[in-house]
Amino acid sequence: MSTIMKKALITGVAGQDGSYLAEFLLAKGYEVFGLVKPRSDVRYVPKEVNTLSGDLADFDSLKIAVKQSTPDEVYNLAGVTDLKTAYAEPEMTWKINYESVGVLFEASLAVNPHVRFLQASSSEIFVPSSSPLNEDSPRDWETKNPYAIAKMSADRDFIVGSRDKQGAYACSAFLFNHESPRRPEAAIIKKITRTLAKIKLGLASRLTIGNVDASRDWGFAGDYVEAMWKMLQLDAPQDFVIASGKLHTVRDAITIAAQALGLEFNKIIEVSPEFYRPTEPNPKVGDITKAEKILGWTPKTDFRSLIEMMVREDLEEFSDSSS
Repeated sequence: MSTIMKKALITGVAGQDGSYLAEFLLAKGYEVFGLVKPRSDVRYVPKEVNTLSGDLADFDSLKIAVKQSTPDEVYNLAGVTDLKTAYAEPEMTWKINYESVGVLFEASLAVNPHVRFLQASSSEIFVPSSSPLNEDSPRDWETKNPYAIAKMSADRDFIVGSRDKQGAYACSAFLFNHESPRRPEAAIIKKITRTLAKIKLGLASRLTIGNVDASRDWGFAGDYVEAMWKMLQLDAPQDFVIASGKLHTVRDAITIAAQALGLEFNKIIEVSPEFYRPTEPNPKVGDITKAEKILGWTPKTDFRSLIEMMVREDLEEFSDSSS
């Protein structure tokens, strides 16, 4: 007896999360559709993905993409993720990170009442705490962060709201910081690994950075997409914190990258007030107890392995381009 191939729609398929998830789902035998914003860099999108042109800010394009894909599972991974952009353009951030979630989910329910929907939420929604943050940790409704406000509101109104009122299968993944070789260079870890790779090859001389004692909960994006998939395989929808559960500093990342390249920390660093941010009294770290217990998920890639992976790929890229 032949099995029916599941269909999945991924928004943001060209990004790090979307491309890793597409690879994961294809290996599981899914037919994968990916929403691609016009003029996006699609180098990481697997060729087997059915790409659909669309934009979260263009609601008609979302509805068309859903009709074309008639998905069994929807992974909403696209959105405004850069905090500088969110603060500079709060109205656009609200439209993309809040309004589009409702449009996408309602359109998905219209073509498949049994659709399973995952919303990529964020650790930014939580009130900072000295304790690890879990699914029930207080939301930071007093924040001035437009990104966090949009994410919290989407979780409340469209994910929890649809579960309570419609019995829909909708869930939020509260994603803590996650990195990969596919991360844009604006991200601090990617800036570190790329710059140090350039220094190793004589293409740069210094890494100019802010507070090296700032700490975060950083994990590998390729691990986190497996948790997202597991979330949509449960009998009933539940929200989960997806994190490494461990804090590391910017200094740790630089030290590991420098060691991997045979560079001396003190000879390559320049601390600049331009990039400096005060150390947070309570840096956010995730409590993944629920994910471990219910999903059977734990990160496979530790922090050192993540940094070394990124350094290797950056070194290879610059070596190829300079040869």
